[in-house]
Amino acid sequence: MAELIKREGNKVEFRVTVPKTDVQNAYSQVWSAVSRDVRVPGFRPGKAPRSVLEKRVGTGYIEGEVRDRLLDRFYPQAVRELQLNLVDAEITPESLEEGADYSFTVKGETYPEVKLSDWNGVQLSASAPEITDEVLERTLRDLQERNATFESVERPAEATDMVTIEELGEEGGTYPIYLDVAEEHVREALLGHAIGEEVTIEVPAHDHGDHVHEAQSVKVRIVDIKHKKLQDLDDEFAKGLNFDSIERLRADLRGELERRAQAEGENARREEFVEKLVEGMTVEIPDALIERRQNAMLEEIKDDLGRQGVKWDEYEKFMQEQNKLDDFMTDLRKNAETRVRRDLALEQLAEDMKIGLTQQELDANLNALAQANRITVQQLRSQLGQNGLQGYAATIVRDKALATAVARLGAAETAKEEQPHAAALESSEPVTEPTESAEAADSSEGETKSE
Repeated sequence: MAELIKREGNKVEFRVTVPKTDVQNAYSQVWSAVSRDVRVPGFRPGKAPRSVLEKRVGTGYIEGEVRDRLLDRFYPQAVRELQLNLVDAEITPESLEEGADYSFTVKGETYPEVKLSDWNGVQLSASAPEITDEVLERTLRDLQERNATFESVERPAEATDMVTIEELGEEGGTYPIYLDVAEEHVREALLGHAIGEEVTIEVPAHDHGDHVHEAQSVKVRIVDIKHKKLQDLDDEFAKGLNFDSIERLRADLRGELERRAQAEGENARREEFVEKLVEGMTVEIPDALIERRQNAMLEEIKDDLGRQGVKWDEYEKFMQEQNKLDDFMTDLRKNAETRVRRDLALEQLAEDMKIGLTQQELDANLNALAQANRITVQQLRSQLGQNGLQGYAATIVRDKALATAVARLGAAETAKEEQPHAAALESSEPVTEPTESAEAADSSEGETKSE
């Protein structure tokens, strides 16, 4: 039996009392399992007396097993009985005795009640970027730059050259520098110098994020200078990229740019909608929900650092030395809260719109994700686990609700734009003069009515 003790906002406290008959059943099940699994010399399996088994495993073990069985069964049953959806819970067990009732209390936080404002009249200003002739030509020039060739020259370095340098010193190496995209201090040091010359590059102090580089002088020797040669934007250039002509390249490139612009505009509209949805949302978020997301994000960061060969303990120590750890954790919590707010808003949106997920939709998404990662669906399911699979399904539902809502707003905007045109057509008067036959018809109709 579950009894609600206190409820204040998202915080809740309740007490669960397990009848002594269920307590006794749990004891019997535990003793039966111990008798079956624990081997005692001189006794056949299942035949050792309880007193002997108790000395072998200890009374603490028996009580622990009984308590776990009772909690596993009666805690979720109490949550369902009280119709609670708990984010986090702290269970305090009371004394356990064979043949007597058993009680435990639970303090926890429930998932918050979320209320969304009426979003059906939301106006979205974000739109797809316009693909103008200037954008197309700029993209073509970028393509021209990426397909440029380089030819060695015997002259001082110029602004668009590729200069190969050899860094002098014990840790020296040889590498190319593209002057048109090089940092200013590097470009200024190399411009005007010829092959074989030694040059000193003054590198200013700069903050690299995770560490600070002090100012230094780097001495290098120019090994080679190559001139950038751009191809003409003609049919030959297009054929080198497997297009029949430059016009076909322009047409296909414009189509691709427009498709990307459309996707960019749709993403921008979705983000704008989510921001407005969250702004109009009323909710009190439990700390436990934010802390859970914060811990999950921190684990992701640790995994990313691990893949780069960096241990979290070392990175944490470095941030402490730089007095940046507190700022890091503060930013992490802010980001966690932002994500929680976003998810809560979209989950409520899906619930309000009655958006669900069929097994076919889930399977299709899992297949696509598995193919993208070049693994089987079974391997993907195994990697995700049950909790991960539920989280992935929830993500799909949120995205589906978001797409549906934004599409509905788009349809409403289109209908609103078309309505004035339709009204204008309905109210417009004929601009032509009436014909003779029409005038005669009007005259005869008037005569008939007068009669």
